Amino acid sequence: MELAISPAHNQEVPVEFGILERFLKPTWFSAEQLAVCTGYYGTLLGQGNNGVVFKGELPSGTPVAVKVLKNAHDKKMEEQFMAEVSSIGRTHHINLVRLYGFCLDPMMRAFVYEYMENGSLDEFLSGDKTAMDWCKMHEIAVGTAKGIAYLHEECEQRIIHYDIKPGNILLDRNLSPKIADFGLAKLYSREISRIPVTGFRGTLGYAAPEMWKPYSETSKPYPVTYKCDVYSFGMVLFDIVGRRINHDINLSESMYGLPQRTWHMLQNGKLLEMVCGFPESEREKAMHMLMVALWCIQNEPEARPAMSTVVKMLEGDVKISMPGYPFENLNPNKPSQGSENGSEWD
Repeated sequence: MELAISPAHNQEVPVEFGILERFLKPTWFSAEQLAVCTGYYGTLLGQGNNGVVFKGELPSGTPVAVKVLKNAHDKKMEEQFMAEVSSIGRTHHINLVRLYGFCLDPMMRAFVYEYMENGSLDEFLSGDKTAMDWCKMHEIAVGTAKGIAYLHEECEQRIIHYDIKPGNILLDRNLSPKIADFGLAKLYSREISRIPVTGFRGTLGYAAPEMWKPYSETSKPYPVTYKCDVYSFGMVLFDIVGRRINHDINLSESMYGLPQRTWHMLQNGKLLEMVCGFPESEREKAMHMLMVALWCIQNEPEARPAMSTVVKMLEGDVKISMPGYPFENLNPNKPSQGSENGSEWD
């Protein structure tokens, strides 16, 4: 790869970063600066497959989270590093985690994010943290939807996240949601409707069907659109509502069976029974959320609504019509049930 010299740091960096440095707002930190601001990595916040996160503090007193990548010089990690900087580095939205800066050191790759006091949504849904008020859960769903809508519809280039899940939805001190981890994200021109994706992206259980199923008519990768994020968000909605359902009526089913059960109950006019554990004033809102989730996980990407429409549906600004059969139709001669026009939300 061609290299360029960074005048600010007098070290070799990929030429793409020389270009990025001229327009990105994030600050370039040295390894020494990060060591100081983290107290020499004294407070561990968490770790995963891709990196270790430490708590730090900028000279201004602003608390930060510093993510140090593992295997930083691995080609895949280099690609994820570039994806993160080039996507989130050019965005600014109340529901996206802020990237204060990054470290591109010969021996180290790291990100400096705003510190999120309440960790991830996953920690609340899994029961590791104090139970959260249902109204706040609904606000988190709406805020997350607004963040994804911004990525898809308001950025100069459409940004596809590819890994929307509770673990990548962080919560600040007020429990406001912010989407994080853009290591798999890609930027695309709005004129490009279908994207050839090589290799699986995302997390099993949240990834859309088109992300993993083979394209039988040709050897080319299955065409993917930004609607893969919509599918993932639908599964997040099932997680949010399902946590309350499973907690209050003590269901033993797995979360993976909840979409099928929701569809069955909807078809039999028993959706209200699923949300009987919610406060009476919130049951209609919970049913709406389940309906929206069914729309989001439609098997055909074209049938899924755009995220701006999802926001309106969750906020009650548009009427939610009956969704079509959301799962793969194994009988090609049998039409899907429900709405005749699956693409009405585009």
